[in-house]
Amino acid sequence: MNLRVLIADDHPVVRFGLRALIETLEGLEVAGEAADGESAVREAQILRPDVVLMDVRMPGLDGVEATRRIRAAAPETAVLMLTMYDDDATVFTAMQAGARGYLLKGAEQDEIDAAIRAVVTGQAIFGPGVAARILRHFTAPPTPTPTPFPELTEREREILDLLASGRRTTQIAEALFLSPKTVSNHLTGIFAKLEVFDRAGAIIRAREGGLSR
Repeated sequence: MNLRVLIADDHPVVRFGLRALIETLEGLEVAGEAADGESAVREAQILRPDVVLMDVRMPGLDGVEATRRIRAAAPETAVLMLTMYDDDATVFTAMQAGARGYLLKGAEQDEIDAAIRAVVTGQAIFGPGVAARILRHFTAPPTPTPTPFPELTEREREILDLLASGRRTTQIAEALFLSPKTVSNHLTGIFAKLEVFDRAGAIIRAREGGLSR
């Protein structure tokens, strides 16, 4: 039985070219066409194709949202993005929406053929350029978390964190094995560096900066 493909693209020339390509491939047939995202969702629900070849940018409902709706309404239908957009945000948003593959327009005929057959079996398929971007994303070293309030010393940050958690001066002193007077002196310095006038102002700044959450 042939694999049935729905072509979703707002450019008639592209749809014509993809139809001509698919009709030359053994074991594949064109189930239908859609010129926008709304039509793609509707046709996918009616025709129940094996694969939707989906463009990203289309008028009205875009390809990413159409993919999300198709995957919810017809989970047995695989979506293969075929687009000219390869920026990280578009790639990852499309995959999060449920696309099983991502190829760039200009891909060779045998690459499109192999991708259509692969996504039907549940494989995730990416064009060479897209695959390299995804690999770089997952192998890049993690971005170090910036230290909150770098103008403070480590001890001052500890005291500010405890202050933001609702501790009183004596409780902070006990927790850090300091005298209350030492803690008070530190608090005076913290207020000056944060340019606040009192404990309440310091607590607000601390919580805005991510301390004691």
